Amino acid sequence: MNRSDRGAVVVAVLVVIAVTLSYYPIWAGLAQDSGPGAGANQDTKEIRVNAKKYEYDPAVITVKQGDRVKLIITALDHDHGFKIDAFHIDELLKKGESTTIEFTADTTGIFPFQCSHFCGLGHKGMKGELIVEAGSQGSSEEHSDASAEQFSTR
Repeated sequence: MNRSDRGAVVVAVLVVIAVTLSYYPIWAGLAQDSGPGAGANQDTKEIRVNAKKYEYDPAVITVKQGDRVKLIITALDHDHGFKIDAFHIDELLKKGESTTIEFTADTTGIFPFQCSHFCGLGHKGMKGELIVEAGSQGSSEEHSDASAEQFSTR
């Protein structure tokens, strides 16, 4: 291989590297979206929940259909549990530790959750609700304003 051939090969390799690097951010984004739980809506809704003395705070959690939900639950007084049958979730919550539970809210509806680890006399009353609302193009405020307008013109 003579000098001019080597120069052409070096230039070609540098062009390939430059083109590859210029597309890297796109590849990185595709790699993240192709993992488990990938869907049309990749918003992650992070919600902190405290479990203590027979209650969850908040006791009602509202998300949109398609949201990736990340619950960070801390048992404050002693061990508790967190169970949502509809999403096949059943986790032990150790006292003083944060437990992270992630899932995709792919079904609309109202889903009860409860403590699944006996925690005392009020255990059976330790409940809450996960509300998964249908996703929409606009925000819920815009939707309710539009509904109000519709009824006020009649």
